[in-house]
Amino acid sequence: MDVIINILVGFVALEHFYFMYLEMFLWSKPKGIKAFGLKSKIFAEETKVLAANQGLYNGFLAAGLLYSLLIENNNMMAFLLVCIIIAGIYGAYSTQKRKLFYIQSLPAIITLVLIYLKSQNYL
Repeated sequence: MDVIINILVGFVALEHFYFMYLEMFLWSKPKGIKAFGLKSKIFAEETKVLAANQGLYNGFLAAGLLYSLLIENNNMMAFLLVCIIIAGIYGAYSTQKRKLFYIQSLPAIITLVLIYLKSQNYL
């Protein structure tokens, strides 16, 4: 089960490194505009600094998850996964894009549930 949990944590971390890349470097490029459904290139340019800051936070979450794997700290891992779940729920709610929940929160929820079940010796 540890291998599956580690793979899922790695997957969530990779997702967030990708979000960081999109938000920090591609926000105002066609791929970023399409990925985030931005209304125009002008809007993307006007909000580029905010998106880069948001991307930096996604990078911190990803780095934290990888670090928690490295030091084998399930409490830290669980905390970061909860943060990601909440961010995904809020993002889906505030933008009215349910897809955000499935992309961001659902993998973190599955991973968190497996960590919990393992900690309770159910797995």
